[in-house]
Amino acid sequence: MTISQISIIALALVVLGGLVFASCKTESKKITKVTSNMLHPDWSKDAVIYEVNVRQYTPEGTLKAFENHLPRLKEMGVDILWLMPVHPIGEKNRKGGMGSYYSVRDYTAVNPEFGTLDDFKDLVNAAHELGMYVILDWVANHTAWDHAWVVDHPEWYSVDEKGNMVSPYDWSDVADLNYSNDDLREAMLDALKFWVVEADIDGYRCDVAGMVPVEFWNNARVELDKIKPVFMLAEAEQPNHHIYAFDMSYAWELHHIMNEIAQGKKNAKAFDNYFKKHDTLYPANAYRMYFITNHDENSWNGTEYERMGDAVNTFAVLTYTLPGMPLIYSGQEAALNKRLKFFEKDTIDWGAYELADFYRRLGQLRKENPALWSGEAGGSLKFIKTSDNESVLCFFRKKDNEAVMVMANLTDSPKSFTMKTGRKDGKKNMEMELTDWFSGEVLILKPGEVYSLMPWGYRILTGGK
Repeated sequence: MTISQISIIALALVVLGGLVFASCKTESKKITKVTSNMLHPDWSKDAVIYEVNVRQYTPEGTLKAFENHLPRLKEMGVDILWLMPVHPIGEKNRKGGMGSYYSVRDYTAVNPEFGTLDDFKDLVNAAHELGMYVILDWVANHTAWDHAWVVDHPEWYSVDEKGNMVSPYDWSDVADLNYSNDDLREAMLDALKFWVVEADIDGYRCDVAGMVPVEFWNNARVELDKIKPVFMLAEAEQPNHHIYAFDMSYAWELHHIMNEIAQGKKNAKAFDNYFKKHDTLYPANAYRMYFITNHDENSWNGTEYERMGDAVNTFAVLTYTLPGMPLIYSGQEAALNKRLKFFEKDTIDWGAYELADFYRRLGQLRKENPALWSGEAGGSLKFIKTSDNESVLCFFRKKDNEAVMVMANLTDSPKSFTMKTGRKDGKKNMEMELTDWFSGEVLILKPGEVYSLMPWGYRILTGGK
């Protein structure tokens, strides 16, 4: 049976009328939910984002060498390319042999190790020709110690009680900027405009966005949108970032929950608890970025296989099916189980791109099924109670005539369970026919039926008419 033959009407009647959902309603009266004025670029609603570590991506470690991978990434369903910082790296107080990308010496230049400004423009143009978008990692909170501003504008930096410039935290290779200075704000805004005007990029991923005043970001968004509609990602979890400035923010808390479930420290009920709180804080149209790894996690906290073990693919499925935008980090599609060095050259071993088809299929599902789109463009999240809520996560999303149901065993043991599908009107014989996205098998869901999942097993079931 094809998806087009499945009756979504029957599905909706059972799910909305009979399934007992764990609702995502306000949990705390002390918190006022912010209201967003954000208008997302239309192309972002079904997008998949991919983080590019240029230094480690190829043996050459250049923009030109990475450009050869664009068709492969397009085929895998990638829409947004997030390039880690491409700027020249500071030499003073440098960490390691090659330094940190996040120690920026010049905001309007390209790191010569990566290539030239023309190489960068060529990459953006090639991505655009494939229907992809490029956002650039932006480090607004601090600069390298040998940035020209340190000498030319020392008043733009934070100082201690003795008047000495300081580093944020223990980041000794950078100097902290002081946003109480209006001239600094203007200079930083000019630098942001530069890449949109000169290279036609499509937005920014903003490093430690919460350490820079939200008023700066609000103004920057207005000014950048005057040039072209941009997409902005905040490395932060502040709901007020979504009012004017940012389309998307990191879902760090949910990422940590996934790690803890994989390690046996929490169970499946943590997802319900998380979204109850989440939905009291964030606007309905806020995009949240879900991930199993990224450059920070990989280098400092361990690969996804170190942190999640056999649960890696299970949680990857959830990043694609929960109401946010999924992130893929460089090497994730190759099942890379190696911590990449941060301050040295450490080329990714791509092998046979072991998981490329897995992510391609997930990306295809996200594109084809509006229930999985981000923000208000997608379907709302409804958790379905089962006979084993601590082990099995089951949820449902529906938009228009398309729906997705996900079952996931979040333990390392086989599980059998029933879903709470009894209807209040006493009709207990309603059935649903859904199609397993990966196998194509038609599954008939019956009230009281016992279902089984292998350790860390999952099923994505789709329906529509």
